[in-house]
This record gives sequence, C-alpha cells and structure tokens, in this order.
Amino acid sequence: MNGQTRSAIKPGSTVLIVLKQDQATGKLTKGVVKDILTKSPNHPHGIKVRLMDGQVGRVKEIVE
Repeated sequence: MNGQTRSAIKPGSTVLIVLKQDQATGKLTKGVVKDILTKSPNHPHGIKVRLMDGQVGRVKEIVE
C-alpha cells in the first residue's frame, strides 16, 4: 500500500519512509509512526511522518 493517503496511516503503523537526505538515492528506512506531520488528506510524494526514533520522512509504503 502506498503512503499518499493520510487516512491509511495511523500512529503505531509500520512504514517505509524516504528521509530528506535519501531522496536522491531512494533508500528506504523502516520504522513505526509516532506523529503524522502532513495536514492535507493526500500528498503526491507521500505523507510526511515522524517515526518513534525521531526521524522524519515521507511514507513510500505501508507494511502490512
């Protein structure tokens, strides 16, 4: 499932995000959502979230 829809992402969800510094390479980081930072219901580049460890990035995939 992709991470472009805010309603699909909940705190506690396990997701794959791309960090700002990894956007050029597309390297994904796995983590658990702490906060959802994007206010709009959809975003073409992925919903921005903060993980439990404090890293911030855009959701590329929601891990089931």
